Amino acid sequence: MKYRTAGVESRGAVVSAAMVLTALSASLWSPLAQAQDYPITPAQQATASQVAQNGVPLAALAPNAPDHYTVKSGDTLWAISGLFLTTPWRWPELWGMNQQDIRNPHRIYPGQQLFLFKKDGRATLQAGQAVSGDGMRTVRLSPRTRIENLADNALPTLQTHLIEPFLAEPLVVDQNTLALAPRIVATQEDHVMLSQGDRAYARGPANAPLVDNKGPVQTFRVMRNATPLKDPGTGEILGYETQYVGKASLVTSEVQRPSKDLDRDGKPFMDIIPASLDIVSAKEEIRVGDRLLTEPERELLNFVPRAPAKDIEGRIVSVYGSAVANAAQNQIVVINKGTRDGIERGHVLSLLSDGARLRDSTDPAKTMLKLPDERNGILMVFRPFERVSYGLILEIKTGVKIGDRLTTPR
Repeated sequence: MKYRTAGVESRGAVVSAAMVLTALSASLWSPLAQAQDYPITPAQQATASQVAQNGVPLAALAPNAPDHYTVKSGDTLWAISGLFLTTPWRWPELWGMNQQDIRNPHRIYPGQQLFLFKKDGRATLQAGQAVSGDGMRTVRLSPRTRIENLADNALPTLQTHLIEPFLAEPLVVDQNTLALAPRIVATQEDHVMLSQGDRAYARGPANAPLVDNKGPVQTFRVMRNATPLKDPGTGEILGYETQYVGKASLVTSEVQRPSKDLDRDGKPFMDIIPASLDIVSAKEEIRVGDRLLTEPERELLNFVPRAPAKDIEGRIVSVYGSAVANAAQNQIVVINKGTRDGIERGHVLSLLSDGARLRDSTDPAKTMLKLPDERNGILMVFRPFERVSYGLILEIKTGVKIGDRLTTPR
């Protein structure tokens, strides 16, 4: 699918909106705005909110955008956005969202009807149920709700099976986190490898032993191999990617008890008794030396697809879980931008392929040329960390490799 940037009526209003709301196209910024980082005034924020809540220009709609659509099981927000928009990352505008709405968006459910309203050259999308009547279409709007309860069947933003494993694995940590994490020190009956149902023994650092808090069962992720993630441009280590190998639950605490054996002064030695854990699941065989990290809260699967609010210039750091050099569609990549750079879940970025270098065959001097970088596809960030983020490749023309550039979509 090829996307085009739609025109906008008021350049001044859109410049303000682009600086504040993630949905507006960065291509509308003036050269002066690109060169300098101006503070955003309350007046600009108000203008941006008003522009965004007015919907999108009709020119931004997909050529065959339907007037109404019934949500089906298996749909995703991204797919529905592409059904209505030429540039699906303008989803917040289509819904008339402000910044608070983006943080706490309303949900969409299978069976719900979406209606496209067009007025004064702009379009908005609303959710509701059609009400039978005298032939005139009326709509009962569904109230917006906050994303707080996971026990529902709201549509995810992306295909769940592609990203859900990566919401728990892998984990990016700093150099010391894994080194100071509790470690498996022994196995039952001297097993070399552990699998589901086996018993393991572990110890924490001296100042933080593994202790059963007598509350809900404590669950840990079993991790291995902290691989450095290096910025392809600077060589800086941005974090360490750990390998998820399984899950374990704490059974008994780590303790010290007086031994039956005595020292020269007749005092008992102290026996160090490691904590006991049961292996709940194993993606790979677990072994002595593997580390334990606290199981995090479950990540949400529905978030707003949108462009970043500012210009992002980044690069691909690695292709996750693949021995091949190039990543394809629906593969996961790591990028060198994270929360410290303003990256959030749902941010859409353009992937660029490097323009070739060649000599001008029409020039007697055979001048060396550098062709422009061209857009190669798009990805969506679904799991940001402080200095890196994981993204899913949604559209691609040719393979993505380490070092490829990515930018805010135009």
